[in-house]
Amino acid sequence: MAAFRGASASASKRPNKPEFEDARVVVPFEDNRLLTQLLGEYDSHLALIEDRLGIDAHAHGNVVILTGPATSCANARSVLERLYSRIAKGETIGPGDIDGLIRHARAEGTATSEGQAQVATRRRVVKARTPTQSTYIRAIDKHDLVFGLGPAGTGKTYIAVAFAAQCLERGLVERIILSRPAVEAGERLGFLPGDMRDKVDPYLRPLYDALYDVLPPEKVERDIETGVIEVAPLAFMRGRTLANAFVILDEAQNTTSMQMKMFLTRIGEGSKMVVTGDPSQIDLPPGTKSGLVEAVDLLDEVDDISIVKFLAGDIVRRDLVAKIVDAYDRPKDIQPK
Repeated sequence: MAAFRGASASASKRPNKPEFEDARVVVPFEDNRLLTQLLGEYDSHLALIEDRLGIDAHAHGNVVILTGPATSCANARSVLERLYSRIAKGETIGPGDIDGLIRHARAEGTATSEGQAQVATRRRVVKARTPTQSTYIRAIDKHDLVFGLGPAGTGKTYIAVAFAAQCLERGLVERIILSRPAVEAGERLGFLPGDMRDKVDPYLRPLYDALYDVLPPEKVERDIETGVIEVAPLAFMRGRTLANAFVILDEAQNTTSMQMKMFLTRIGEGSKMVVTGDPSQIDLPPGTKSGLVEAVDLLDEVDDISIVKFLAGDIVRRDLVAKIVDAYDRPKDIQPK
């Protein structure tokens, strides 16, 4: 079991408030077999909770003893109990699940099931790992048009694809349409070799990857063949009315103003649209205004439209990615002349 770590050196510097006063919390668990899974190999899960919440924790028999600031111990208890509940239901937990519940605990005070939204498809249950992801899932559920803005790795596209799959499986929509602008990193389709599919597939591959992750491969292939799922460049949307469909526009920062207006006005009866992009990663020619940036400015206060903004702290791929994004976003003390 994890060795008991002494109180941190910073303990004496904590403000003299109840939430910062040291507490000792004993968390009992009925099933030692499930407790072993909860703690993780070599108590790695418990060590992660200690590190993230700044507490000391050790297991003794069928209990986990937490020592540290009262609020942090309360959050740790909530996280442990939620994880134990998942394991009891037969779910497998990992560092990502732990991080997700910890982020919710920090933001909302407790890691309750009500605080953590999720999307369920036939192949997997996608649980929000950050409070912003929960906000995003609820926004997609409630609104017909949602913008998801933020850096790569925040889950904005993956969650949208999972939600689309959920709606299709429940019969809430008849089709899924996934699209991206076909201009990225300065390359235009007309100058690339091969037929149209050869040209567009590399740009659309991340959307295919997300589909195959949330739906059985045979269903994805069958639905693509029958047109139930369509993955196509943005140019293919012109002149169409997209009714009874779940429509996702990814990498929308690379749309022009005209392209964005064309896309948004395609929405038909019974449809949902999710537009995702990173305004800091625009690959349009110099002097061309991003349609995504313009749309967010124009539609900010329109009813039934939700704009959800992810930050570097919402990146769930791994801590290193968040640190890289944060370093690039940090204001420079010395500006180039």
